[in-house]
Amino acid sequence: MKKFCSFFVDNMAILIILISILGAAVPASLTWVGPHVPWMLGVVMFGMGMTLKFEDFHMLAKRPWEVGIGALAQFTLMPLIAWMLVKVFALPPDIAIGVVLVGTCPGGTASNVITYLAKGDVALSVAMTMTTTLLAPLVTPFLTWVLAGAWVDISLVAMMKSIAMMVLCPVIAGLLVNHFAGKFVEKFLPVLPLISVIAIALLVGGVVALSAEKLFAHGVLIFLVVILHNGFGLLCGYALAKVFHLPPAKARAVAIEVGMQNSGLAASLAVMYFNPLAAVPGAIFSLWHNVSGSFLANYFVRKDARGDSEMMDAGSAA
Repeated sequence: MKKFCSFFVDNMAILIILISILGAAVPASLTWVGPHVPWMLGVVMFGMGMTLKFEDFHMLAKRPWEVGIGALAQFTLMPLIAWMLVKVFALPPDIAIGVVLVGTCPGGTASNVITYLAKGDVALSVAMTMTTTLLAPLVTPFLTWVLAGAWVDISLVAMMKSIAMMVLCPVIAGLLVNHFAGKFVEKFLPVLPLISVIAIALLVGGVVALSAEKLFAHGVLIFLVVILHNGFGLLCGYALAKVFHLPPAKARAVAIEVGMQNSGLAASLAVMYFNPLAAVPGAIFSLWHNVSGSFLANYFVRKDARGDSEMMDAGSAA
C-alpha cells in the first residue's frame, strides 16, 4: 500500500497534467467537480491538520523571529508580485483577480515536502505554513480587497467565512483527531497524501473543464504569468532570507514557503465568488509550483554535493 501511495504522490505533476488534459478535451467529464471544490479543499486541509501536533506550535514561541520573517514575506512579496504582473501584462479583470488570489493565499502544504527534499529547515517550513494558514481567514480577503477591489466587488465577510470553513476548521479538526486518536491516525497516515493528491488533481481538472473554451484563448499568457509569479517568489523569498542573514537551510525554507502557494484555495475562492476563468491561474499554479519546486530541490541537493566534493578534494590536497 505504501508503495502504491508513494507512486502517485511522487508523480503528482503527471497525474495533474493528465487530469487537466481530460478536462480540456472532454469538459463534461469533470464539470461535476465545480460544486464540490470547497469540500475537496477541505479534505486536503483536514489531511494537513492530521499531520500536525500541538507540539508544532511550540516552534512559534521558540523561533518567532524566523517564522515572522517567513509569514511577512508570504503576505507581502507574493501579493505585490501578483499586482505588478497584472499591471505589466495588462491582464483582463477575470484573469487578474485569479492571479491576485494566488498571491494573497497562504503557503501551500507541498512546500513542507519540497523543503525536506531540498534539505531545508522542515520544522521552520511547517511553522510558517501553519502560521499563514491560521492568518488566512483575515489576511487573504483583506489583501484581495485592497489589491483587486477596484476591478470586482468583493465581500470581505463572506470570503472570511468561506476561508474559515474550507481551511481553518478542517485543519483544527484534523489536529484534534490526531491529538485524541493518534494511534488510529497512524494507520492512515500513508494514505493521506494520496487522498490529497487525488483531491487536488480533481480540483485542477474541474477548473480546467469549467473554463475550457476561454483557456485555449488565454492559456499561454496565464501560464507565463504563473511561471514568473512563482519564480520571482522563490528568488525574492531567498533574497529576503539572506538579507536577514538566515543560514542556508532556513533560507531555503523561506524561499520555498514564499514561492509555493495554497493555490487550491485560490482556485476554490475564484469558483465560489467570481468565475471559472479566474480559477485558472490557481489551477495552473497548483501544477507548476510542484514542478519548479522539485527542480529547485534537486538544484540545492546537487549544490550540496558539489560543496562536499570540493571540501573532500581540499582535504586530500592538504
